[in-house]
Amino acid sequence: MCGIVGYVHKNHPYETKVIKDMMERIHHRGPDDGEYYNDEKVGLGFRRLSIIDMSKNANQPMFCENGRFILIFNGEIYNFHSLKDTLVARGHEFQSHTDSEVVLHGYEEYGADILQKLRGMYAFAIWDRDTEELFLARDPFGIKPLYYTNHTDDGTFLFGSEIKSFLSCPTFMKEFNEKALKPFLTFQYSALDETFFKGVYKLPPGHYMVYKNGQFDFYRYWDADYSENTKALKDAVASINEIMEDSVRYHRISDVKVGSFLSGGIDSSYVTTLLKPENTFSVGFKQHEGIFNETNLAEDLSEQLTIQNHKRLISGEEFFEKIPKIQYHMDEPHANLSSVPLYFLAELASQHVTVVLSGEGADELFGGYDWYQISSKQKAYEKIPFPVRRVVSKVCSHLPSNKMTNFLTKGGQKVEEKFIGQAKVFTDEDAKKVLKQPFYNDQTPAGILSSTYKRVAKANESTKMQYADINHWLPGDILQKADKMSNAHSLELRVPFLDKKVMEVAGDLHPSLRANQKDTKYALRQAAKSILPDEWANRPKVGFPVPIRHWMRQEKYFRHVKELFLSETASQFFHTEELLRYLNEHYEGRKNHHRYIWTVYVFLTWYEVYFIKDGQSPEKTEPKEIDQTLVYA
Repeated sequence: MCGIVGYVHKNHPYETKVIKDMMERIHHRGPDDGEYYNDEKVGLGFRRLSIIDMSKNANQPMFCENGRFILIFNGEIYNFHSLKDTLVARGHEFQSHTDSEVVLHGYEEYGADILQKLRGMYAFAIWDRDTEELFLARDPFGIKPLYYTNHTDDGTFLFGSEIKSFLSCPTFMKEFNEKALKPFLTFQYSALDETFFKGVYKLPPGHYMVYKNGQFDFYRYWDADYSENTKALKDAVASINEIMEDSVRYHRISDVKVGSFLSGGIDSSYVTTLLKPENTFSVGFKQHEGIFNETNLAEDLSEQLTIQNHKRLISGEEFFEKIPKIQYHMDEPHANLSSVPLYFLAELASQHVTVVLSGEGADELFGGYDWYQISSKQKAYEKIPFPVRRVVSKVCSHLPSNKMTNFLTKGGQKVEEKFIGQAKVFTDEDAKKVLKQPFYNDQTPAGILSSTYKRVAKANESTKMQYADINHWLPGDILQKADKMSNAHSLELRVPFLDKKVMEVAGDLHPSLRANQKDTKYALRQAAKSILPDEWANRPKVGFPVPIRHWMRQEKYFRHVKELFLSETASQFFHTEELLRYLNEHYEGRKNHHRYIWTVYVFLTWYEVYFIKDGQSPEKTEPKEIDQTLVYA
């Protein structure tokens, strides 16, 4: 795992200090080495975490034979050996044993078509010194991040693995993007292509872009495809086991130690059983057994596989203390509660290994969320003509919310109207009540997903939902926290479910083999049963649960959050009386508002880190004196 930064000059070259400072901002992504290239046109910087080929020959920036192309690359290419053999046969000479050099010579040989041949996770840049053209690409699922901007006072174009690197460029104009806040309150992650920093964008997954003479050209080179031909469970099980064994075999390639994250769920258990590493890693929460602490289940499976399991239990004090540091590493506010235990899990793993495999992506590809299931009641209700259900839906949408009115409201809506992904915190109406102008705008969840749904307009409902999650929830939430939390500890996280070949198998499954009335991830669970005990293969999905709703009813955490909600920063964005209503009702046990409270709390903490403390890492700030009954934020 590595980090890349760079810029293309508009008017005049920068001193080498600029590229060095940008590299230093992301030192955590690659503490083993760091080199750069800088001339009158471009600056390219690279931080290295050594995984494959530990020699200096593997360092970047990397030049092709004649010096025309210069590469900086973050990620792993798992099929690089076969690609290298082909390129050698075509006359290319290699100076290292790395996968990154295969990308460089592959681009030299095939141009942008090299992307069709790559199997892996990546974000990379190639500078053409002859044409003065910059090529940027991101992997199909968005496992590796890539940001870019020309929001500079001299027109310079910047790009990098993390936004925080831009803060070290003296011409970057750091401004808060007012449009990003309202969607965040609903989605719990940064849901727009434009980030929380005005003029800074994310290159979408499965895309590449070309920058030349101040102009951008974007191209989509990959998309998830659903042929849905496989209808026999026996065939599905065989295909899943075969492709997952293949994917895990590729993902274990490394010159350093490889371990595995392990919870009590099917996804990480399946990957761990196929990998059989020496070490597994698990976290839970102190004083919370069962749903909030599954470390005993991970320990049990590890013992059955004769693997060493390492576990850690997290306290509430530790949890809250790390929030500023976590939001710093996230770059943008991120309110998925599981990011916090993931931070501690990555910290634990980094003490023993350099690479870990994890189970992200299984739910999105194989149908693991409850949303994808259509209940027998829904199926029965859908026999009523849609126009009738539509009228009932509109009437019920104006009635008090309960199980019956919610069922009838959704029953008369299209998927495009009712499903925005796995997270939905604030409704538009709730956001309007809590936000001040100009932060309340006309951005709607349906509008944000509209272009995505158009691409699968003729698909069935469950496929539409999975496709939406693969394009939004997965890169915006799941993979964002996976990358940032692992890299915070200089740990490489690999996700064998998110492989193009695995997607081909998942996309070939009939919807009934993904989520049906019997279970979610139906075919995947049946495949897992062939190598896992039934106890693990049949476990329901619980995610990475956090006891935040209980903590928010303890006085010390209540007072801590209340102090932030009463701050001048909070009053800049929110109607604080509405925030306090949520907080008080939850504290008193009258309502469960923990997700509303947490989402706002995370945003305010992030804003303080990046706009009040000017983007300094919390490790480098002096701790403030606080009331002992409060927790440091």
